[in-house]
Amino acid sequence: MTRRILLVNGPNLNLLGTRDPAIYGTATLADVERITTDAAAAAGFEVRSIQSNHEGVLIDAIHAAREDCLGIVINPGGLTHTSVALRDALTGVLLPFAEVHISDVNAREEFRRFSYLHDVAAVRVIGEGADGYANAVRQLTALIP
Repeated sequence: MTRRILLVNGPNLNLLGTRDPAIYGTATLADVERITTDAAAAAGFEVRSIQSNHEGVLIDAIHAAREDCLGIVINPGGLTHTSVALRDALTGVLLPFAEVHISDVNAREEFRRFSYLHDVAAVRVIGEGADGYANAVRQLTALIP
């Protein structure tokens, strides 16, 4: 089996590089995918990437990961704070996952401080910018035999 991880980016992350650069930086989604792919390759993994503004599309991709992935790196965007369904999908597939947030959500608005994933994520990387994806990959792949 190919050693693969799924990279999931949720709603509005397609706007990286132009959306609130003071908060999210100037890295684009393509930059994030490259950072993730490079870090995964260094650990002997491939990456399949998905970004969608639609919760069901993300859930379907997570379900499909059961077939050919060993873990998931996810930045759920705003779904972090609202989606029990996303949590259920991630726990249901029985794959370890890393929750990533580019900004320090704990230093932002009160509603951003709660994550439905915080207690079930194997790894959490918060506030490290786009480079946090590489850190998440390194930590996650270290957990995968």
